[in-house]
Amino acid sequence: MNSGYYAACSGLMSRTEALDTIANNLANVSTAGFRASHNVFGSILATMGDSPLSTLNQDENDFDILSGTQLDTSQGALVKTGNDLDVAVEGPGYFAVKTASGTAYTRGGNFRVSPQGQLITSSGDPVMGDSGPITIVGMPVSISPDGTISSNGAISGRLQLVEFPPTVPIKSVGGSYYSAPAGAATPAKSSQVQQGMIESSNVNPITSVVEMINAERSVETMRRVLSLFSTDLDKTAAQDLPRVS
Repeated sequence: MNSGYYAACSGLMSRTEALDTIANNLANVSTAGFRASHNVFGSILATMGDSPLSTLNQDENDFDILSGTQLDTSQGALVKTGNDLDVAVEGPGYFAVKTASGTAYTRGGNFRVSPQGQLITSSGDPVMGDSGPITIVGMPVSISPDGTISSNGAISGRLQLVEFPPTVPIKSVGGSYYSAPAGAATPAKSSQVQQGMIESSNVNPITSVVEMINAERSVETMRRVLSLFSTDLDKTAAQDLPRVS
C-alpha cells in the first residue's frame, strides 16, 4: 500500500507542476517572440538504504516525477505589421536586452522609442547594440537585414543579434525574455532581421488545450486514488488496531 500511496503522491505532484507549464504557455499565446516550454517526465527509484531491491520492488518503487522543461526553439510565424520599429528575427538568433538583473535575450521585436530617445522593448528595457543602448534621433527609421539602424538619414547603431550553440541551456525568465550562461552568446551568423514584422508565439493553442485536459484528468485520477488509500487506512485503523490492543 505504501508504494501505491507514494506513487499516487508523486504522480499528483508531477501533473500539478505540468499544469503550471501548460497554463503559462496558453497565457502567452499572444506574446510576441514567446517560445513554449514542454514538460519532461522522468522517474525516481526509492531505495532501502544500501539493500538491493528485487525486480518486483523496483517496479513498485519507481515513481513518476517532472524532471524539468524543455524550450521549444522552433520559429513562430512572422506577421507583417507595417510598423517601422517592429523587427522579427529570421533564424535562431536573439536580441540582447539590458535589464535590471543583467543581460537578457528576446525574440520579441515589438520595439518603441523612449522619451529619452532610446530604443526599448515593450517592457521598457533598452535594446542593446554593438556599442551599448541604441539612440534613435528623428524619423523615419530604417533597419537593414543585418540589424543596422538608420534614423533621419544617419546610422544610429546596429542591433546586437546573438545565437547560442544547441547544447546551451536557455531558460525562460518571464514573458519573452530568456537567460543563458555567461559567455555562451556568439554573434549571429545564421540569422537576419525583418523590419515591419514581428514573430508570433510558437505555442500551438489546440495542442496545449489537449495537454491541459489530459493533465487535469491525470490530476483528478491521482486525487481519487489518494482518497481510496486514505479510506483504506482509516478502515485499517478503525478495525484492525483495536484487535492488536
